[in-house]
Amino acid sequence: MTQDTNRQIVLAARPEGAPKDGDFRLVEAAVPEPGAGEMLCRTLYLSLDPYMRGRMNAAKSYAASAEIDQVMVGGAVSEVLRADLADFKPGDIVFAYSGWQDYWTSDGRGARKLDPALAPVSTALGVLGMPGMTAYTGLRNIGQPKEGETLVVAAASGPVGSLVGQIAKIEGCRAVGVAGSAEKCAYVTGELGFDACLNHRDQGFPEALAAACPGGIDVYWENVGGAVFQAVLPLLNPFARVPVCGLIAHYNATEPPPGPNQVPQLMRAVLSNRILVRGFIVWDFADQEDEFRDTVAGWIRDGRVKYREDIVEGLENAPRVFQGLLQGRNFGKQVIRVAPDPTL
Repeated sequence: MTQDTNRQIVLAARPEGAPKDGDFRLVEAAVPEPGAGEMLCRTLYLSLDPYMRGRMNAAKSYAASAEIDQVMVGGAVSEVLRADLADFKPGDIVFAYSGWQDYWTSDGRGARKLDPALAPVSTALGVLGMPGMTAYTGLRNIGQPKEGETLVVAAASGPVGSLVGQIAKIEGCRAVGVAGSAEKCAYVTGELGFDACLNHRDQGFPEALAAACPGGIDVYWENVGGAVFQAVLPLLNPFARVPVCGLIAHYNATEPPPGPNQVPQLMRAVLSNRILVRGFIVWDFADQEDEFRDTVAGWIRDGRVKYREDIVEGLENAPRVFQGLLQGRNFGKQVIRVAPDPTL
C-alpha cells in the first residue's frame, strides 16, 4: 500500500563550506503514476555517501551537478509495487540511483534486481555495492597489494576503508588503519582483524603511524587527505602505490589550505621514490562488477569479510545525517531506512 504523498528532499541552495539545514528542503508531491512500460517503486533504504557533497557544487566534475530544486541524487534499495515490464514484477527488490524520495518510477533502465538470499538487501549500498566495488577494484588495479607488504588505509572503519584492509589481510599484507576515535580503532583491530589502527586525532599521530609501519608503507589508500596524508608521505617506500578515491578532509573547504606549499615536497617524493599516485572513479572498472560481487559475497559467506552498517530511521533525517557523515560521525556504512524491509 502506498501513502498519499511522495516526500522528496531537494537541493535548496549550494553550500558554502559545510552543508547546513537550509541547503535542503523537504517537499511533498503526488505519488507518481507509472505509465506503459514502467514500474512504481518504494524506497526501502537510501545510501548516504561523501561523493554527494561534490554533486552539490556547480563546478565541473566527473558527474553532473545536482540542480537547485532537484531531488538529491543517491543510490537506493527499493521494492517494486506495480510493474508493466517483462523483467520486473511486484515484490522484486531493486537497486537504482533513484534519489532522496519515497517513491519513483522507471522504465527499468539503470535498475538492478537484488537477490535477498545472497545477503541482506541493504548490503547493495555498502559492502556489495558501490563502496565495496571501489575498494575491490581500486586495490586490484592500482594498489596491487603483495604478500608481506604494508598497507595503510584512512577512514578504516568506513565502508570502503574497512574492506580495503580486510582484502589486504586476505592477500597476506600487514594492514594498518587510521580512524577518528578510539572506539573505531578498537573495532578495526578487534572485529576486522587489522594489525594496528591509529586515531588521527591523537597528539603524536605521525610518530605513532611511523612506529606502526617500521618497514615503511607500500600501499596507501587515500580516502581523506589533509593531515593524514602529510603523516603518510615521508613513510612511502620506493615504488609505493597510492589509490586516491576520496579527499573528505577538503570537501567543505572554501579556500586553499594554509602554507607552506607542499606540492614540491610531494613531487620530489613521487619522483625520487617512483611512487604511483592515481585517482579513480569506481566505474572506471565497470566491467569487473560481477567478479567483485561474486568474490566479496563469497568472502562474507566464509567469514573472511565483515561489515557494519549505521542505519538511521526516516527520510526526513537524511540532511542532518549527511552533515554528520562529512564530519565523521557515522560508524560504518551510512544508510537511511525509509520504509520497512519486506525481506526481513
